[in-house]
Amino acid sequence: MNWANRITLSRLLLTVLFVIALNSSWNYARTTALLIFLVAGLTDFIDGEIARRYGIITNFGKLMDPLVDKIMVAAAFISLVPLKAVPAWAATTVVARDFLITGLRLMASAKGHVLPAESLGKQKTSWQIVTIVFFLVLLSIVELHYADATSTWWLRAWHEAGPVLVWITVTLTIYSGLGYAWRHREVIAPDQ
Repeated sequence: MNWANRITLSRLLLTVLFVIALNSSWNYARTTALLIFLVAGLTDFIDGEIARRYGIITNFGKLMDPLVDKIMVAAAFISLVPLKAVPAWAATTVVARDFLITGLRLMASAKGHVLPAESLGKQKTSWQIVTIVFFLVLLSIVELHYADATSTWWLRAWHEAGPVLVWITVTLTIYSGLGYAWRHREVIAPDQ
């Protein structure tokens, strides 16, 4: 296994640590979760850069990199639901879309095809990450006592800007998923 793929798999461990931190009640748990999430995002950039620079792009990497990204994002959205950052319907939409696209990729793999991520899917992932980081930063700001959760600007960010980000993210999530499924509909079609 090459280094790019090892770094991809390390993101799974970081995801577990992130969920533990975000759901813990110890001091600076939310800030720790933010830092872990940022490090995990950095590893996503690094593994892709290594694979491209050294020409070690593998089918394993093409399949696992987006899958690990989906696990990380799904874990974050699910963990943000009890904190009242993301509504349950939005988290369900994100997770369901990712399961369906992963299923499509597995069906393609069974037929001998590898379906790589597309640019719209990458943009969707970017918006998902921006939304997650936005809420994590707001939680961290309160935890570090830089602001109070009752201050006007914080409440406006949480209750006005946050939902806008959620809607943009969910819209892109649905649109990119439907487009991806349509472009690869031959995978879904029954064998003749």
